[in-house]
Amino acid sequence: MAVLSIRMIGDPILRTPAAEVTDFGPDLARLIEDMTETMIDVQGAGLAAPQVGIGLQVFTYRVDGAEGHVVNPVLELTGPSQGESDVEGCLSVPGLGSFVDRTDRARVTGQDLTGKEITVEGTGMLARALQHETDHLRGTLYIDRLEGEDRRNALRAIRSADYNSVTSRTAAERSRSLGSSFTPGAASTPGRAGTFGRTTR
Repeated sequence: MAVLSIRMIGDPILRTPAAEVTDFGPDLARLIEDMTETMIDVQGAGLAAPQVGIGLQVFTYRVDGAEGHVVNPVLELTGPSQGESDVEGCLSVPGLGSFVDRTDRARVTGQDLTGKEITVEGTGMLARALQHETDHLRGTLYIDRLEGEDRRNALRAIRSADYNSVTSRTAAERSRSLGSSFTPGAASTPGRAGTFGRTTR
């Protein structure tokens, strides 16, 4: 397994809907292994294939003891809004975070790396993760769901000259782990930072 480079906002692949997976062979299994290691290495709670430059409908997740992957996910939303319960951020939009209105319960049906049908259901943070990662596969970033002043502030920050230094510094920090073998010790802080969560990176 290896740690992969994470694409940053501005990369066209983050805005391109991902293709359905049709080949459930060793290449897919390797991709999922590498995505899982990458997610753990950066202390992320989830990671979608487009974030590592692969335009396929695959995401991994690791939230509050729940861990796995989904291929070709179909998202169903139920329950009330979570409201402003958690700050959401993104590994591909480092240094920023904002409250995003997400549904409190989510269910994803899809396939595992062998093509077997699977279902993942969750509330709270896991529901937020399932929605966030499915958005990535549609070419949607969390900032697209912001409204009003929150959206204006996020876009203003991204357009600022200082934001280039944030993305450059983040890329440099992450590059130290690229291509490394799996390190179990990196798994000590699941679901607390990264793609979304109580803190952002």
